[in-house]
Amino acid sequence: MASVHDWIYQMAKQDKQFYIKLGKRIADARKEHDLTQVQLAEVLGISQQTMAHYEGGKLRIAASMLPTISRILKISFEELMEDKPKTKAAKRGPASALERQIEQVRQLPRSKQKFVMEMIDTVIQQTAN
Repeated sequence: MASVHDWIYQMAKQDKQFYIKLGKRIADARKEHDLTQVQLAEVLGISQQTMAHYEGGKLRIAASMLPTISRILKISFEELMEDKPKTKAAKRGPASALERQIEQVRQLPRSKQKFVMEMIDTVIQQTAN
């Protein structure tokens, strides 16, 4: 028979999936900022083990902690909570040199575009080896 403690802290399957995905988003954002679990845990005032359990979806993260986590990891609260793949925002400002070159290649006749692509493929293959 389960104790009252077990019953209170058991997560429904749907909740468990949510916390697993939330933990993964936190871990991914933490790694993007080159932070360790220890460093993030320290800022949050929790142990590294608790942080590991949060990231693994084994413990529920207090709702009051989520805005702090999103601020530390420099992601929006919505991004932290939503189960959507991250899309990169459109880059503003002048086009990069590569983007300008790609546009110039687009203006070439197809036969010359093919030649340029073959050259690029060759360079990429040589640098990969």
